[in-house]
Amino acid sequence: MAAREIRSEEITAAVKRLFLEANTSLGDDVRRAVEAALPLETSPLGRHALEMILENDDVAKGCFLPLCQDTGLAIVFAEVGQDVRLVGAPFRDAVEEGVRQAYRDGHFRPSVCHPLTRENTKDNTPAVVHVEIVPGDRVRLAAMAKGGGSENAGSVTMMLPTAGLKGVKDHVVDVVRRAGPNPCPPVTVGVGIGGAVEEAALMAKKALLRPVGSVNPDPSLAALEGELLAEINALGIGPQGFGGRTTCLAVFLAVKPCHIASLPVAVCIQCHAARHREVVL
Repeated sequence: MAAREIRSEEITAAVKRLFLEANTSLGDDVRRAVEAALPLETSPLGRHALEMILENDDVAKGCFLPLCQDTGLAIVFAEVGQDVRLVGAPFRDAVEEGVRQAYRDGHFRPSVCHPLTRENTKDNTPAVVHVEIVPGDRVRLAAMAKGGGSENAGSVTMMLPTAGLKGVKDHVVDVVRRAGPNPCPPVTVGVGIGGAVEEAALMAKKALLRPVGSVNPDPSLAALEGELLAEINALGIGPQGFGGRTTCLAVFLAVKPCHIASLPVAVCIQCHAARHREVVL
């Protein structure tokens, strides 16, 4: 069977569109979650913050403006079918060009710099690109604009296996507690448990791509997500840190087997905008 061809120009155009959309409007799932939380919020300031989040979304969409001045580090998760033949520019170059065009044409703030000299690259590249080869003849692209405030709140730790489930739960809640208002709540929280240290971190970030309101297919993990969500919202941080019951919209868990002597746990926090979009080519 002949491989299905996808040209690099298609990759570039798709990446550009995804980042333009993600940075200028809330996802439907996030908007529904904020709307649902509004009448249940007990804090007057918290309710006002939720109202402003919705109003900000309306203005951003109506005027094609960024939801936030921090338009994020560009992160792309790509699932490339093994029966796809990519034609033209190298895949990473095609992705980078899509990011470059989106941040230029959207007039988004370039936020990428050298870690030591702090010299800005001026076009928000390089992006962080994760590629996975999968069965099939399609390419799935997921674009995530990850702001600095929420990224700084993340944590990767190697716990002792003796910590057990309680230790993991306590750690996740404590990471959110210590983050406080800095990641612009109500947040979504991705948690990667197991694998190796780098895999736990990747699982936690990729988990943030799940739609708010989705249910984990593993019943035990679904129950644990609900427990963690309740405990986090009981912290009282509230929308934008103004107090209340809406600190977190969702907790997403991903689990893989790990070494018998290890218990890697990664927590990745996303701001209320939860900016990401996906497409299948």
